[in-house]
Amino acid sequence: MTSVLAPVEGAAVGLSAVPDPVFSAGMVGPGTAIDPARSPGKAVAPISGKIMKLHPHAYVIVGDDGKGVLVHLGIDTVQLKGEGFQLLAAEGDRVSAGQPVVAWDPGKIEAGGRSPVCPVVALDASAASVTDLAEGAVHFGDELFQWQ
Repeated sequence: MTSVLAPVEGAAVGLSAVPDPVFSAGMVGPGTAIDPARSPGKAVAPISGKIMKLHPHAYVIVGDDGKGVLVHLGIDTVQLKGEGFQLLAAEGDRVSAGQPVVAWDPGKIEAGGRSPVCPVVALDASAASVTDLAEGAVHFGDELFQWQ
């Protein structure tokens, strides 16, 4: 069982609230989404493991058990080409749950006309394997969901 922790502060709103059908329909995988606080902050590792992919707007961390978690910072933020994001770690780094990975400002994302909502997805997981989805306010390190 893997506890996936909240990578950003805000409100857990579920994948159905993500304004992107690829995420909201669960095509990327099961999980939830966080509507982040609109202030500059850091996105942290939701699990301990190795950063397998790292882009300014998204990252994947794979734990020692082989489970990978995707954190996507906002919707359509790839179009920003890294503007407004600062990498705090490097691809290939080992990180502990709660360790900062990217600094960003959800308020600026929203001011630029994009949704700052952050999908947090269990990659290559069945919907039934993801349980105990958090609802409402979440803080760094709060459990977001369990992955069996």
